[in-house]
Formats: sequence, structure tokens, C-alpha cells
Amino acid sequence: MKSDLEALTRVREWYGLHSSTAAEWPVDSLLLAKGATTVSVVLPAHNEESTVGDIVTAIRRDLVERAPLVDEIVVVDSLSTDATASRAAAAGARVVAQEAVLSHLPPLTGKGEALWKGLAATTGDIVVFVDADLRDFGSHFVSGLLGPLLLDRDIQFVKGSYERPYTGADGVAHRGGGGRVTELVARPLLNMFWPELSGFAQPLGGEYAARREVLEQVPFVTEYGVEFGLLVDLLQLVGLDAMAQVDLGVRVHTHQSVAALGRMAGQIMLTAWSRLERQGRLVSPESPAHTLLQFGLDGQADLVDVGVAERPPLATLVLEEDVA
Repeated sequence: MKSDLEALTRVREWYGLHSSTAAEWPVDSLLLAKGATTVSVVLPAHNEESTVGDIVTAIRRDLVERAPLVDEIVVVDSLSTDATASRAAAAGARVVAQEAVLSHLPPLTGKGEALWKGLAATTGDIVVFVDADLRDFGSHFVSGLLGPLLLDRDIQFVKGSYERPYTGADGVAHRGGGGRVTELVARPLLNMFWPELSGFAQPLGGEYAARREVLEQVPFVTEYGVEFGLLVDLLQLVGLDAMAQVDLGVRVHTHQSVAALGRMAGQIMLTAWSRLERQGRLVSPESPAHTLLQFGLDGQADLVDVGVAERPPLATLVLEEDVA
């Protein structure tokens, strides 16, 4: 009980010192602090033709043309079959095909793979990740995340927080209804095993930023466990005091089906399991199953694979190539 109380006290102290809002980081002050620091924005995108162009347009208009805060905008086209690539390019992004980056490596799938390839394809000292399915996007999502990193050299990683409404089939937005996997899976896991991270309001959110030198030192889970894995690995690498979060307001995006959320939950649980094993906190004679049996409304059962792979820290890959 005492340890739980101590962890809660620690989180409260951290939260007060390391949480802010996007409005606290005006662009003018960020420009003064930017100096020679370069900034890359990466959008992983799979079939997001309806939203990716508007996001790129807003970032380019506000943070490239009006204020030179962002140095490059890169959209990683993750095997899209729609007009994602052409709309992103028309809006002013540099588009790279996921499979074309580090093409000598065996291809893998998933969001984490797109993020890792985006890191490899960019050069900025600070890298900002933004999901490509956001609606009503504002450029403060980027500038807010950059604030703590540009104004405080001790901060290495910044996570976005926000309200996530859920819009049902009736078209009505329900406040606080989003983030179902966060509340049912990720938050309980963090509170049980990594309580230091329990102060992050949106641990699975896709908007975050970090210094390149830090991102290149951690592995990337290739599927939807990537955000969970990054939080845990960065906690171990840089410590809680080097991490911060910024409230970005309201985040509206495309909602997944319950079946898809079930697969995401399985991937996150396997990611947590691998971290517990790696940290020597879990010893098991055999690995957990990576298949999930799901049932449809008609009673039909489908066996799906929720296994996750990992890309190694990019710095180790570059080092190996340099030696070769």
C-alpha cells in the first residue's frame, strides 16, 4: 500500500511540473528558441485521402510559410490503395512509400513500421508524429508538442493529451467516449506495472514529439503496440522527469470497429508482456499465444494473428551499416 501511495505522490508531482497546454507555447516564442534546431513532422498514412491533405495544408500554411518553425513534412504512405499519396503531395508534403525506405530490409507491416520508416526518412533534430486521420486539425497540435522540447533542453519526449469524443452511428458526439482501448487495456496495465506513467492522459495517442537522438535509441513495435512500447522504453531510457505532456484540446478522428479494437488490445498486451520479460519482471516457460478468436454477429468465428514484431533501435542499424 505504501508503494502505491508513493507512486501516486510521484505522479502528482510530475504532473504539476510537466503538464501544460498548447496555448502556453505561442509560435513567436518557439521561433526565438528554435535557433539552428531542425524540426521534422511525420504522418503515417494508410488510406487517409479524406484527411491527410487538410492536415498537411494546415501545417505548411501556419508553421512553414507564416512562421518557419517546421523544416520538413513527410507523409509515409503505408501501402494505401486510395489517393492518400497524391493528396499529401499536392498539399506540399514529401511523400515516401513505406516499402521504399530501407528497402534492403525484409518488409514488415503496421503503424509502428510506418513510424520507424518515417524516422529513418527524415533528418530533423526533433521529430513530431501526427496521425493522418484527424479531423478539424489545428497546427497547434504540432507547435504545442514542440514547446517543451524547444524551451527546455532537459525534456526529451512530449506526449499529446486531449479530449476524445466518440461519434456514434446517430452522428452525435459523446464527450469522453473515445479511447476505449486506452481505458480498458492500456491504463490498467500502466497502473499495475509502470505506475510512473499513469499520469499520461492519452498513452496511446498518436501525437507526440521527441529528440531524434532519443528516438533512435529505442525499438519500434511494428503494430498498434508502438505507442505503449515507446512510453515504457523511453521511461527506462531517459526517466520520467525528461518526459512531458501537452493538452492539445479536442481530438476528432476515425473510430475503429469493436473487432479492430480487440486486435489492437491483443497487440498492446503482447507489447506489455515483452517489456515485462525484457525488464526481468516476468519469467514464463513459454510465450503467450498470439492468436485471437473473434466472433461476428452471425456467429462466424475468425482466428486472427495479433502478434507484434519489432524494428531495432535505428542507431544500432546505422552503426552496423557503417561498420559494414
